[in-house]
This record gives sequence, structure tokens and C-alpha cells, in this order.
Amino acid sequence: MLSRVNQKQRCRDQGLTPVNALAKSMSRLRYTDVPLAWTFVTVALAGAILSIAAGGSAAADNTVVKRFSNGTTHNSVGIVDASEDAPQDGPQAIYAADDGSLYLLDQVNGRILRFDARTPGAPVQSLELPEQIRPTDLVVRRGSVYVWDGAPQALLPTGRDDAPVRGLTQTRSSEAPDNFTLSAFAQMGSQALDSPAELLGEQTRAITASRKPARQFIASRGRGSIIADVTTGDKPNSAQVDVREQVSNTEIAKLRLRVRDRIGVVEFLEIDNSGRMFVLTENIPNSSKRAAAAFVVRFSPRGVQESVYDIPLQESVALSRRFIAISPDGDVYFLRSRKSEVDVVGVGSRTVRSTAVIDNPSLPRLADNEARIAGKGPLAAVRPLTRQQVVQTAFGFEGLQWRLAPANYGPDPDTTCTGFNRIRRPGYLSGKLNQEVRGVPYCWGCHGSLNQFRARIANGTLAGNVCTHNDPRIDVAGVDCSAFVSAAWGLANHFTTAAIPAITTELASPWDLQPGDALNKAGTHVMLFLRFTPDRKAEVMESSTGGCNGRVCRNVYPLASLLARGFKPVRFNALQDQTVVAAAASNDDKSAGKGVMHAPPPPPQTGEGKAGAEPRGRHHRKHTQEAGR
Repeated sequence: MLSRVNQKQRCRDQGLTPVNALAKSMSRLRYTDVPLAWTFVTVALAGAILSIAAGGSAAADNTVVKRFSNGTTHNSVGIVDASEDAPQDGPQAIYAADDGSLYLLDQVNGRILRFDARTPGAPVQSLELPEQIRPTDLVVRRGSVYVWDGAPQALLPTGRDDAPVRGLTQTRSSEAPDNFTLSAFAQMGSQALDSPAELLGEQTRAITASRKPARQFIASRGRGSIIADVTTGDKPNSAQVDVREQVSNTEIAKLRLRVRDRIGVVEFLEIDNSGRMFVLTENIPNSSKRAAAAFVVRFSPRGVQESVYDIPLQESVALSRRFIAISPDGDVYFLRSRKSEVDVVGVGSRTVRSTAVIDNPSLPRLADNEARIAGKGPLAAVRPLTRQQVVQTAFGFEGLQWRLAPANYGPDPDTTCTGFNRIRRPGYLSGKLNQEVRGVPYCWGCHGSLNQFRARIANGTLAGNVCTHNDPRIDVAGVDCSAFVSAAWGLANHFTTAAIPAITTELASPWDLQPGDALNKAGTHVMLFLRFTPDRKAEVMESSTGGCNGRVCRNVYPLASLLARGFKPVRFNALQDQTVVAAAASNDDKSAGKGVMHAPPPPPQTGEGKAGAEPRGRHHRKHTQEAGR
């Protein structure tokens, strides 16, 4: 376990300062050891004093508790490396079960891996997913494995408990998932989304301060079923979490959080077996040039802030959905996906004062003049368009209903990709031959308008291509991430993620994002920004192989998890700076995605050229604000 890794961590877990830990060690020394002891005291006390002078906290030590290579064996996971305009696709989620074992979603290989982080050499068990399930998140509760495939799906393991390979089968229960399961999924953004009619009808989606509590439901290990009401403070850098037992309504604690700049998500994660409480929060600076950070803050059973776990988000770490897991004993684990391997990292903690402002002292600090954003780039050669037109075009790509004919489906199985031998067909189309499907498929290197996609599908073109290491295919229809954003912005040409900075302006603050703006990581991936959710997450639309299972879809992410990984908030230079006005568009009816919009259409797109780059070879517990509770 992480708490056994080093003496410094044990001191922190016991609530000892360096000086107190030193005194406790001295009390165990024999009288004959006094000369040696005082030598030890002189050196250690000096270090302790320096630590205290620096603010009372020492640097946290992180430890890799399990490493998986790229492959298909029990000690490996499927990783499709990033390419131009294609983010890395690999394990999306990690979760700690009640028995302390960890579950890792290896969706590329169609399985979940179960292992014991406390015994790295112990065998890994593989739980094979049903063929029709393509999940992006997982939660383990009461002996069941729940996965998110557009909605929670309950799975039960089959076969011997100790078998190296077990199956997972869907349960036949008709009961809807309870609030605790829905709330657990929503911690990292897996949640039911508002209807487009509601979203398009909003007057603004800028971040707002709300004094109404947002309710979260947690099935904790230490106190059973609890309710956490999160309220933002009078200042944008603070929040309060009121924690109560669900059945008795007994108050457990009032937790108070303050960050350096502006607070992002506040997610109550767990109460461990010792009664300690764990809360995920973010610091989002007002300047886009300053680094965002995510933390897990630990509180004592009495609600006193005592330790901080700095989540090691970096630009080199691939995007994943559920990147934090808390064990029943209070160990904090981080899912770190990299180019050729995936690490499960035990995150070390550092002690903080009970009233300390949460910040990551290791992040670089920029002076005000260094944090200024450069001026606008060149204007794209298109007529100006409104934010409403951008968002409506995006919903057209996401909500398009079309029939998957044999000519669009192609041979089965289709395994023409080289490298990892990944299937060419996007996952959401598998098994859907001759059925109605929703959304334009991901196609690496493909581009074009919605009308052009419809025409190509009607002419029998193959649908979608997730091979990102072969040359782009000309016999396939769909859009990759930047082609989708280019189309939403009304561009007749395809601007890649590397070219997007030339036609956009980086926003001075990520909080300035408005509908129709974007979050761009040059050379890797781009997402169209839709709005801030009531709990300060970023709702986006993207064309993605992993997060969208190979199509255009809507997703919700904690904002720091995007910014810290290198995504920049940008605004298209031809976009009129206005908020979205009301529009009667529905994503649920048959007109979705078919051009039936009660507003001016987006600028026409003529041609499929590629420009700006060289060619390539509410049903959710927190979003229903609960006033007065």
C-alpha cells in the first residue's frame, strides 16, 4: 500500500509534523544511543525547521504501484497512440472496490482488469465485456460492475471467483440505477445531458456564481449512505460542503475549501474506514497562461482540513475519464496514460494547515506581464457567423439519424489497421448493420459538411475509420476532431488542430469561454465548447475515438483535467461575440440533424479542400439545483 512506501508518508497519515515524528522516534532510543541520537536530531531537526519555514508541508511522494505495457496479455492494456488530430486512446477509468482491489477499464481490448495494488506481483484477473457494450467509465458497487455506455449498465461477473478470465453479463433487472450510482458516475462527467432544446434556449452559458446547493449522493465505506450539499462561497475561490447521513439526517461535518484563484469542480469522493473525508477540487486561474491544478483534499473525521494530494496532470498524460480512485483505507490512486504504457500511481500527500488556501507550490508562477495573451491572428476567409449557428451545426452532426446499409458497414470483421490491429470500424457502429444509428462517425483525415456526409453515405461509401497510423482513406465518410470543428465554424476548408491557432485568438481567461468557442491542443485534439454546467464543469462536443466511441458526441469534463493536459481556450476570429439566443431545435425528434432549424442556417460549405496545414500521409443529481435544502 501507499502508506507503506516511505516514512514521510506514514508521518503524514498519522497527522505528525516533522518535529513530532522526530520526537516520537527519539522516545524509542536507548540511553546508550544518546550520542548517535543527538547527531540524528541535529540533522533531522534542521530539515524539519526548513520544512516548517517553507509553509508546514513537504513535497508529496508518488509511487507507481502497477505498470501496464501496450498489448493484449493480462499485464498489458490496449493503447492506440496519438497521431495528428487524433488523441491517444487507452484505458479510460479506474475504480477502487470495497475489498480494496482496483478495476481498470481496458476498453480497447474490450475488458476490465482487476488487481491488487498492495501486491503488485499478484496475478491480474480479466473480466471480459459483452460484445455489445462499449463503455467509457465504470463504478463498482455491491458486487456489481456498472459501466457507462451512454447510460449506466449493470454487469455481473460469471465463472469461478479465482479464474484468471471471467465473463461479464448484463443483468435483466428493470430497476433504474439509484442516485448513488448516478452520482458516482457524475463525479467525472458521465451523466445524462440536457436536451438540446433547453441548451439552445439558454441566453448565456457563461460561468455564474450560485448560492443554491448542489446535492451529491455517496455510498461511503466509513459512514454508509451520505448526502453532500455543495455551495459556492461569496468569493469565487471558496466553497462549503455540508455532509449528512442520509437516513438519520445527522450532520457529519461542514467542510470549507479555498483555492488560490477560482474554484472549479467540488466533488465529495469518499469517507474511508477511518472516517477521513476526501474531496476533489480544482484551481482554475483567471489567466489562461497560468497552470490549472486538481487536488484531492483530505479532512479529518471532524471535518478539519489536514492533507492535500496534488494530482499529477501533465500535457504528456493522455485524457481519461475517471483518473482518480480512493481505496477503503484512504489510499489515493491516479490513472496515468502515456505513449506506450499506463501507470497506476499511488499519490503522496502533504500536510496543510486547517485554514490553508489550496494551491500547488510546484507549479510555475508567471508575472502579470508574462500572463498576457497575444493579439488576434489572421481572420479566416469566411463571412461572420453567430454562436447560435455554430451550436446548431454541431448538434446536426451529433443528432443525425441515418441507416447503416451493408455498403456503409463493410466486411465483418474488419481488421485492416496495422500496428495494434485495431478494427477500422468505429465501435458504436459494430453490430448495427441495417439499423438506424445516431451521429456522424469519426473518420481520420475525413472532412466535409453535413450534406456532403449524407450524400456519400447514400452513395454507398464506408462509414468511419479509426485507423490513425495508416494513410487516411479516401473511400470513407465522416469527420475527425478538427474537421468537425471546422464545419461547425462554417469553414469550407479543413483546418487541423495545428492550424487552428492561426485563425483563432487564445482567450485571456478560461472562464471567458462561450458557446461556439473551442478547447484546442495543437497537433492532438480539439473540442467545441458548449457551456459551463452548474457545477463548473465544461460541456463540449467532439469527434473522438475513445471518449465518443468513434463518433461526434457531447461530453462533460472537469475543466482542470483539460487545461492541465494542454488544451487552450480559443475563439474563432470570424465568430460574432454574442451569446446564443433562443431557438426551438430538438435533438430528440426525427428532425434532429436534418436541417430543420428555426433560425438562419450556417454559412454554406462548398468543397472539401483542406487548408492551413500540410496534408497528412438532466437527470443528474448535481445539475438539478436544489434551493432551500
